[in-house]
Amino acid sequence: MDEKEMKSASLVVYSLRLHIVFVTKYRRPILTPELLHALRGAFEEILSDWRCTLIDFEGEADHVHLFISIHPALNISTLVNNLKSASSRRMRHHFAEHLAKFYQKPYFWHRAYYVASAGEVSLDTIKRYVEAQGTQERAR
Repeated sequence: MDEKEMKSASLVVYSLRLHIVFVTKYRRPILTPELLHALRGAFEEILSDWRCTLIDFEGEADHVHLFISIHPALNISTLVNNLKSASSRRMRHHFAEHLAKFYQKPYFWHRAYYVASAGEVSLDTIKRYVEAQGTQERAR
């Protein structure tokens, strides 16, 4: 793993990355290029407040993908719920007229979401590394 991808905080060195997918309510095709651009900015600001980083962001008309780096002290479900509620509130405020064509109520994201950890190495590599611990003499 590249050292510049690792971060450090008090008593911890870490590299925690997540792939998150949010889907629009009823999978309605509400996400225009302008709205996607605004979402990217909103997610960057929100994540920064949570000591996280948006590594990459892409989206289509009915869903978005976020690739983020997170701090180890965070509760993932709390972070995700905050990302959804804060981004939804901002988009409903800035794009109210556009969203009124799709939703009668203040909807934006579907309640469910997808999240997966994303690492540098495969599970087999980690397993081999753990199994090899203590099997070789090391110079001290």
